[in-house]
Amino acid sequence: MFAIGDSLRDARTRRGLSAADVQKGIRIRERYLTALEEERWEMLPGEAYTKGFLRTYAEFLGLDGNLYIDEYNARVTHREDEPSLVPESLAVHHGTRTSVLRALVAIFVVGALVAGLVAWRLGGSARTPAHGAQAQSVADASAVAAAGSAGTPAPAATPSAPTPAPAARTTIRATRGRCWVSVRVGGPAGKILFQRNLEQGQALHYGLAKNLWVRLGRPQAVDITIGRQRVTGLPASPGNVLLTRNGPEAA
Repeated sequence: MFAIGDSLRDARTRRGLSAADVQKGIRIRERYLTALEEERWEMLPGEAYTKGFLRTYAEFLGLDGNLYIDEYNARVTHREDEPSLVPESLAVHHGTRTSVLRALVAIFVVGALVAGLVAWRLGGSARTPAHGAQAQSVADASAVAAAGSAGTPAPAATPSAPTPAPAARTTIRATRGRCWVSVRVGGPAGKILFQRNLEQGQALHYGLAKNLWVRLGRPQAVDITIGRQRVTGLPASPGNVLLTRNGPEAA
C-alpha cells in the first residue's frame, strides 16, 4: 500500500508543475486535482469520474495509472447494496392496486361480451321477410358500385421508406510525426480502445455510434476527420477532444 495523494503531489512537485499547470494540461479542474492529492474522495463527482481523473493525472505525471486504480480499489470501500428506498407498506399497496385493476378489466370484458350478445339477438329478430325489398335494393346498389369500380385504376404503390444515412466514422491519422494517443468510449473513465504512440503514417478508424474521448500528446502532429469533414481547433498543447457523430466537442 502507498499514499495515493502524497505520491501524486511529490511527482508534480519534482516536475516543477503547479496544480494550475496540470489543469491546463489535462483539462481537469484544479479543485478535483487538490481533492485527489488530499485523498478527499467525497469532493469528487462520483466513483467512475474519480477513477478516470486518477488514471489521467497519474499518466500525465509519467506514473502507472493502473497501479493507482488498483490501490484506490483496495483502499476505498463502497457499499454495493443500498437499502431499498420504497417502504414495504407501499409495496403492499402496489400489489392491491394491481389486483383491483385486474378485477376492473375482467368486469369490463364481461360487460362488453353481454352487450354484444344482446345486440346480436336484437339484430337477428329485426330481420323479417318484410324487408326483402330493402335487401334487394342494397344488393342492386352493391352491384352498381362493383360495376363502377371495375374501371377504377389501382392505387399507386406506397413509396418505400428512405434508406437511413450510414453512421458517421472518424479517422485519427499521425501525419506530422509521432503522437501519443488515448481513445476511450464516452469519457475519461470509459473503456480503452487504444492507448500508446501512433507512429507517423499510422491511422485509427472508428465508428461513432458512441462518443469517443480522445487524449492527444502532440495534437499538432495529427489530423482528425469525421466523415469527410476535417476537425479544426485542436488544442495547441497536450489536451482532450470529444468526438461525436455531430462533430467535435470540448472534453
